[in-house]
Amino acid sequence: MRLIRVEHHPASTVLAFGEEAIERVVSFDREGRPFYAYDRQTAWKRGLDGRLHLRRRDPSGRRIREALSRSDALAVYGMILEAAGQARDALGARAAEILRWTPEALWDDEGRRYRAAYRWPVSILPPDAYLDVVLQATYGCTWNKCTFCAFYQDRPFEKRDPDAFRAHVEAVRSLLGRGLRLRRGVFFADGNALALGEAIFPLLDIAAAAFPGRPVAAFLDLWSGLKKTSNWWARLAGRGLRRVAIGVETGDPALLRFLNKPGDPRELPALVTALKAAGLELRLIFLVGAGGAPFREAHFRHSLDLLAGLSLGPEDLVYLSPMVPEPGTPYAAAAPEPVSDLEAELRRWARALRRLGLRASRYDIREFVY
Repeated sequence: MRLIRVEHHPASTVLAFGEEAIERVVSFDREGRPFYAYDRQTAWKRGLDGRLHLRRRDPSGRRIREALSRSDALAVYGMILEAAGQARDALGARAAEILRWTPEALWDDEGRRYRAAYRWPVSILPPDAYLDVVLQATYGCTWNKCTFCAFYQDRPFEKRDPDAFRAHVEAVRSLLGRGLRLRRGVFFADGNALALGEAIFPLLDIAAAAFPGRPVAAFLDLWSGLKKTSNWWARLAGRGLRRVAIGVETGDPALLRFLNKPGDPRELPALVTALKAAGLELRLIFLVGAGGAPFREAHFRHSLDLLAGLSLGPEDLVYLSPMVPEPGTPYAAAAPEPVSDLEAELRRWARALRRLGLRASRYDIREFVY
């Protein structure tokens, strides 16, 4: 394929190849690392750990998701770098950024740097945080007993002290390098960093000094959030917090008990009111298909009733996450009869939310790459 177009953006470099029309596109960050590529059938996404993730559809239209093996990833990296070499003259000064890499350096060397910066892998983020700078203010989750969740089973909950956090921030800055230009905000991980008390403020200050002007987001659990006052959330907003993602999962108290998640969804309106009074944007996550067919109607009805009573604005978003049982979890072992057509169920929820005047978006955890 011949080079059709080169785009030099402040945060990226984009190469487009084809014959009569564009058939392949590759995007590089300003460190010269490929972070996204696609052709007519396949898309590849590179994580900061150097791993390469493939996305495509089979002939029946079914979505295929795969983390490539080292050998397969090296082959794809080789193809990408060979194409970039053919575009050397058109790349100009940016050729040096891109062509300094080898496939092995992209996988092995960057993987080692990632593991030096992140003691534990970044397990999950809300979709609008995929291009944030993730900083692990805490490890793990304060509860970590939900039957459906396997994100933090490999680590205990642990707070990070300011000195350790500062060293972590510098390692992340070094890993990102000029690739930081692609990153929009800062996400405080892991699962429940906002459960911290006064200890969170020096961490916010360290993050603000390292990444000035970038808004902060984080996960929050209902049972932790209800322990804080409106004034508390206003203080955090004053130190850069802008967005909060809450795993509501369902508006049905019985289903929440089945999922072994503490709290009661009927307490959510009070938390939402406090967060909105502080000027924060909300991302509310619901597990569509949770509990399977036995809970289908109660889950839908109670969740809609709950959402209809919340004081949400146009800046807020409801995430609809398809229930994908994780092998080895208590939920998978319980094996409730699944909803017969999960895609149709997702569409039903989305239509109902639009009728309520709410913004909704799909959140498929299988698409996550950081």
